[in-house]
Amino acid sequence: MSRIGNNPVAIPEGVTVDVKDSVVTVKGKLGELTQNFDTVGIKVEDGNVLVTRSSDLKDQKAKHGLYRSLMNNMIEGVSKGWTKELELVGVGYRASNQGQKLDLALGFSHNIILNIAPEVKVETISEKGKNPIIKLTSFDKQLVGQVAAKIRGFRRPEPYKGKGVKFVGEVIRRKAGKSA
Repeated sequence: MSRIGNNPVAIPEGVTVDVKDSVVTVKGKLGELTQNFDTVGIKVEDGNVLVTRSSDLKDQKAKHGLYRSLMNNMIEGVSKGWTKELELVGVGYRASNQGQKLDLALGFSHNIILNIAPEVKVETISEKGKNPIIKLTSFDKQLVGQVAAKIRGFRRPEPYKGKGVKFVGEVIRRKAGKSA
């Protein structure tokens, strides 16, 4: 039994949800998202979205909570938006952006220049005495997570000194190093 899948998703003001066949379109003030939902039924009733399954097959039970979470993420994304923040820890690690081009100096011989999708807004924060921060904002949770994971993948945090690109608030498991 899916406890998450049985919960209704509330539709806030300014958000419209359209269901045609198995394609759901969610429109809000920040943007528009579409998703194909197969194997589950989706109904819009008095300001709520209900996700139902037709049988208790293992595949449908597995996707029931998943599709409810996807609907919730879509509705929250077009109404409030999603934000991920990355922190660059290390001497000489810098980040700057010109529009949708992100320029990263991560200790390699050349800077990494990354073109970011137009749906994602990029902001770099550099204060003296603090680590540079990259702030990614969008209405699509999957896209923000994918871009953040790609940036983090350029220089993952290492366990000895903690240098690298990490999420703000992420705790790195540290190792002791050599004992003399």
